[in-house]
Amino acid sequence: MHPPELHFIGKVHSDIHTIKDAPKFHAESDRTGTLELYPQYLEGLKGIAAGQTIVVLCWFHQANREALQVYPRGDKSRGLHGVFVTRSPMRPNPIAISELKVLAVDGCRIEVSGLDILNGTPIVDIKNIPA
Repeated sequence: MHPPELHFIGKVHSDIHTIKDAPKFHAESDRTGTLELYPQYLEGLKGIAAGQTIVVLCWFHQANREALQVYPRGDKSRGLHGVFVTRSPMRPNPIAISELKVLAVDGCRIEVSGLDILNGTPIVDIKNIPA
């Protein structure tokens, strides 16, 4: 059996530079940005087109990996919650999931809307959501 490996396939370009800049709720985001895949993964984009919805898995590279409980969105009035019932980036394996609308595809770049991911965040995988 091979040991687990994770290979980043690209990175996110967005105007979100801090967690405080991120939309409070993903469904409220109308932000646009770009997913830039590394050239060796270009062939994997075949079939992705404007109008589709994709799920993007990212690695929260700036996250605290020690936290197991958080105040959702930093709101202490909501009480502590376990990280596994929140969308908090603070978790043992800081994997993010975002559902995004494809606006355009140009080579290794996918323009998307609905973005809630920090600029520079590494991309782990992309999955198409069938219509």
